[in-house]
Amino acid sequence: MRFSSADEFRALPRKAVTVLGMSGVGKTTVAMRVRRDGWFHYSVDYRIGTRYMGEHIVDNVKREAMKIPFLRKLLMTDSIYISSNISFDNLSPLSTYLGKPGNPDKGGISFQEYRHRQAQHHDAEICALRDVADFIDKSREIYGYDHFICDSGGSICEIVDPDDDNDPVLSVLGDKTVLLYIEGPPDHAAELIKRFRADPKPIYYQEEFLEKNWAAYKAETGVASDDAVDPDAFAVWGFERLIAHRLPIYKAIADRHGYTVTAAEIEEVKSADDFVDLIGRAIERTPA
Repeated sequence: MRFSSADEFRALPRKAVTVLGMSGVGKTTVAMRVRRDGWFHYSVDYRIGTRYMGEHIVDNVKREAMKIPFLRKLLMTDSIYISSNISFDNLSPLSTYLGKPGNPDKGGISFQEYRHRQAQHHDAEICALRDVADFIDKSREIYGYDHFICDSGGSICEIVDPDDDNDPVLSVLGDKTVLLYIEGPPDHAAELIKRFRADPKPIYYQEEFLEKNWAAYKAETGVASDDAVDPDAFAVWGFERLIAHRLPIYKAIADRHGYTVTAAEIEEVKSADDFVDLIGRAIERTPA
């Protein structure tokens, strides 16, 4: 969705925006702020973790619980039930399920199982993003919302091709919403890496990128066996390369299909009116 002027965007009686960018640039923060002013907040990660991977997440917890005799007996007699308490603010059940590959004694899972869960996430993210069109309609017809914001996950750039005008995800998002890329400051990548080193988290990799870097890491470290890889060490090593891989894709999405604002500009957004004004400025400074 592109516009000839900011006034054209402002004149829309019903607005829909998808915010995208790296972790920590303010996607969820700005979504929460406009939500307070009456926008419908659609969280892609929440949708993934509930609608499309919720059963996988709960089944994994049950497998672990069955290893404990006390819990096993209660589960087998239907005396307890297990559910995932995932929320917009707490996506830990999803990231925990994704896991990290490597040494099981250090909390890792087999590379084969890791690839399986990555594939599940890939399919789930595509479905959750393509659901945006339906949820725009639902938010208006059922709940009476005029305006809609899609809070995309950090891995959206891994499942789209910005050079393909018929990309099955971008064609939906670009037709139904304004794509707004939030660009981090020059030192943002370094800050993300610093934060990640302190607390390595499970992440999603594009399949080809994962395969190439898994082999490269083992060759560089001299580790022959998948099960001998330190899960956290690989996560940090891979994350540094993932950032360099993702940033050009985000820029290509914005240049071809949307608009760009900075994280500093997003920080200044305190209301829905501020958000609309910011998008207007982004439209005005973007070449037609």
